Amino acid sequence: MTPEQYVQDKTARSGSSFTTAFKFLSPARRAAITAFYAFCREIDDVVDEVRDPGVAATKLAWWRTEVGRAYGGQPQHPVMQALMPHTAVYGIEAAHLLAVIEGCEMDLTQNRYLDYPGLQRYCHLVAGVVGEVAARIFGQTQAPTTAYAHALGQAMQLTNIIRDVGEDARRGRIYLPISDLQQFDVKAHELLQRHAPWGYSERFTALMHFEAQRAHALYDQALAMLPAADRRAQRPGLMMAAIYRTLLREIQASGFQVLHQRISLTPLRKVWIAMATHWRSR
Repeated sequence: MTPEQYVQDKTARSGSSFTTAFKFLSPARRAAITAFYAFCREIDDVVDEVRDPGVAATKLAWWRTEVGRAYGGQPQHPVMQALMPHTAVYGIEAAHLLAVIEGCEMDLTQNRYLDYPGLQRYCHLVAGVVGEVAARIFGQTQAPTTAYAHALGQAMQLTNIIRDVGEDARRGRIYLPISDLQQFDVKAHELLQRHAPWGYSERFTALMHFEAQRAHALYDQALAMLPAADRRAQRPGLMMAAIYRTLLREIQASGFQVLHQRISLTPLRKVWIAMATHWRSR
């Protein structure tokens, strides 16, 4: 299996909404974003699939070394072998990759966030930086597009957090800020139990509505930041934003029934949303 085949397989198996937008890119840009996304999946999988935190930390340390080795001209992992030919072309820096690793390392040492600014730091590393790299690959020409990409990445990450409250609770993680839980009188143990008698209380629904409105505000903020000159090039990002925002609205329509299930959109619906966004952005 070639490095290119490896990253294509890794990305396809992820089942992410992102891959729908990738189909609308030129072959060269699609190859670059596929390799970069495969890198992000490799790092994320270390945290999600390795149960021993010590082993996971060792693996992430190996990836730090591999990034340095790859930018020194000696990549060993097929993901880095597939990614390196694109780094100079699209301005993908070692610092971008190290930031993603740093963000995932936070999951090994921190499973609560005191307040929203603390959560924002995490979202910046695991999503904002990813958005910045993606914007470069898509064809960014205007400096303000970076701010757009960071805001959009944070909006989509917050959507993920809202969707995965129950799934994260199974892993003992609560990403919703403690200050927000306190504001709505939602106890951490209620989220961790998931099937407790209290169920989907009015307190929980109010909390989730608050988080959803925060995410919507971020989407609006991101779209307002995107320069008109880059709007056409950033269509793949706009497709992802439309898909994720539709998912957020579906979660809202369900009454935030996210503790016992993972709400998602069908692949056909994702394609329809992407195509509609593509034509609107022409």
